[in-house]
Amino acid sequence: MQGALRKTAVLLVLALVPLRTATAADGVPGPESRETRNKAVARRVFEEIFNQGKFEVADEIYSPDFGNHGLHRTADLREDQAAVHREKRAFPDLHMSVDTMVAEGDLVTVIWTFRGTHDGPGYGLPPTGARIELRGITVWRIVDGKIRDEWTAFNELQIVRQIIARVKWPALGFLSAAIVLVWAIRRRHVAQPQ
Repeated sequence: MQGALRKTAVLLVLALVPLRTATAADGVPGPESRETRNKAVARRVFEEIFNQGKFEVADEIYSPDFGNHGLHRTADLREDQAAVHREKRAFPDLHMSVDTMVAEGDLVTVIWTFRGTHDGPGYGLPPTGARIELRGITVWRIVDGKIRDEWTAFNELQIVRQIIARVKWPALGFLSAAIVLVWAIRRRHVAQPQ
């Protein structure tokens, strides 16, 4: 009797092991990895700050000693967030989509696409209505759930080119009209007797 009971217990344990493994592989929540938590923090930057304009979220997810490391200088959190505010003013319908996100250790790399309409002042120009689309890449170092460091690269001239392409033809039309007007005024002035 004890041998049969032991055999049943062993069979029951062996039957449950594959079931537990299959369940874990099928997505039953377990302890979140550091990479999963860090990717969630990174996604909040795009979804909440850029797309929804919830600027106060920056206080929750950025470290007070944050640095955005440019090629020649590092911007602190205040400067970095001021730039985000300027982008949102220049492009009120700004939408940042995450194309690819990879995390390893405390680093999260995101390839993103920026889409928006230049309906607010920005880039030294009044609103142009130019529809902008560009791709960039950001690497964040996230420590204890807070973004501590950032490295971002994108082609800033691509934004300016897209804005200029939108205003080029109307500007050329305006310039042509101004030249014709000046020509007509001069011609009229020359034609009048003195």
